[in-house]
Amino acid sequence: MASIRNVTEFIFLGLSPNQEVQRVCFVIFLLLYTAIVLGNLLMVVTVSASRSLGSPMYFFLSYFSFVEICYSSTTVPKLILDLLAEKKSISVWGCVTQLFFIHFFGGIEMFLLTVMAYDRYVAICKPLHYTSIMNRQVCAVLVGTAWVGGFVHSFAQILLIFRLPFCGPNVIDHYFCDLLPVLKLACSDTFLIGLLIVANGGTLSVISFVVLLASYVVILFHLRTQSSEGRRKALSTCGSHVTVVVLFFAPCVFIYLRPSATLPVDKMIAVFYTVITPLLNPIIYSLRNAEVKKAMKSLWIRTIKVDKK
Repeated sequence: MASIRNVTEFIFLGLSPNQEVQRVCFVIFLLLYTAIVLGNLLMVVTVSASRSLGSPMYFFLSYFSFVEICYSSTTVPKLILDLLAEKKSISVWGCVTQLFFIHFFGGIEMFLLTVMAYDRYVAICKPLHYTSIMNRQVCAVLVGTAWVGGFVHSFAQILLIFRLPFCGPNVIDHYFCDLLPVLKLACSDTFLIGLLIVANGGTLSVISFVVLLASYVVILFHLRTQSSEGRRKALSTCGSHVTVVVLFFAPCVFIYLRPSATLPVDKMIAVFYTVITPLLNPIIYSLRNAEVKKAMKSLWIRTIKVDKK
């Protein structure tokens, strides 16, 4: 940010100015973050340790759970610390770093969800060719593409604000650095940059969401020819994925597909997609999937036996 002259740090207003509320929120978010890490880590360990979960679907799910931990870790630990801090500040370069990783891991999640939908499409619509189409090399390439796509998306967002001048004020009405709240503080015309941010983030979200919906329409159309048992199993698996897709994309579309303006409700929406959604995802995938529940139970039994020895 070579154009910055007067601003060396940003100050967060946080979730609430009330200290009692902040102390309560500290306990709540500390418990929620612990649950996010443990829940998603359990999913990663379960998939890695269970031979029965060796299909590409679970391979992608383990990566998705790992990225969820990284995604939440870009904002929630800082939020937890700030809830007890008298001054909630972040350096300019810390803000840029946080911005980059939020959109980096968020972009990876977006692409991984699309990849997981493609995996379900091949498994249901082309079952005889599934193992040849979704082989190890293809799965590795798709995951690598998701990481590259996340990097390109985030790098493009950072480039849009990298050289904006910040002369003051330096108070961000949020609990982390996000594009639109930071954009409001720039002391120059940001109308065009705001449109480019919407074009990059919002349009990508909408296109990915439409592609996902289209893939599931095709899957539902194809399921008409299958047996009732086949439909039940496929719909159970797809139902979990569709639920996660809606939880992820609905807040993204609301936040990033609108003019460069902030709303009071934005902070609550941000809590939803940075805390609640990563917390719910492992619960959704485990509760609605008999194979995952069976693998978790088997892993638990093996762990107890090892401890007894």
